[in-house]
Amino acid sequence: MYDAITDPYCYPGTTVLKNIPGIKTARALVRFEAIATAARAEEPLPRGRLGATHYRAVHRHLFQDVYAWAGRYRTVRISKAGSAFCYPEYIARGMSALFFGLKKKRFLRRLSKDEFAREAAKFLSTLNAIHPFREGNGRAQTAFLVLLAAHANHPLNIAKLNAKSFMAAMIESFQASDAALAKQIARLVD
Repeated sequence: MYDAITDPYCYPGTTVLKNIPGIKTARALVRFEAIATAARAEEPLPRGRLGATHYRAVHRHLFQDVYAWAGRYRTVRISKAGSAFCYPEYIARGMSALFFGLKKKRFLRRLSKDEFAREAAKFLSTLNAIHPFREGNGRAQTAFLVLLAAHANHPLNIAKLNAKSFMAAMIESFQASDAALAKQIARLVD
């Protein structure tokens, strides 16, 4: 769970995020969210131009059954394990700059597998640091990475993803180096 102060996204007096079905316990919400997003992940993801708008559409698609604010940038400051993410007043600007850079790099096309993995890790690391949504950033990042990799002719085999190792690499990329994340991504390239 994220650390947040006076969070308007939560039911008063709780840390349970307000949600479409009105679930009031954290455990039940986690279960419902996992089922709902897994079902949406099985559907084709939204088409787009691999920009910030497209990324928001991916989040909206995955979380549309769970949160009314799915696909909208968060408006509160959050942190996890004492590490603060981008302040909400800078999210739009940060996302624009990140996706402009991705476009300038031709969406990572025409790169070797290892070059793709390194560039994708840099992109994903920055995207994670921005953390534009109140919840669901990791799932949206992974789904978008699949789209980006397919577009760059480096399709991923998500069945190879080890969630624990990938999460550790994401945390390391936030705190130090994205080398471990690049290795994780390279392992997924089919």
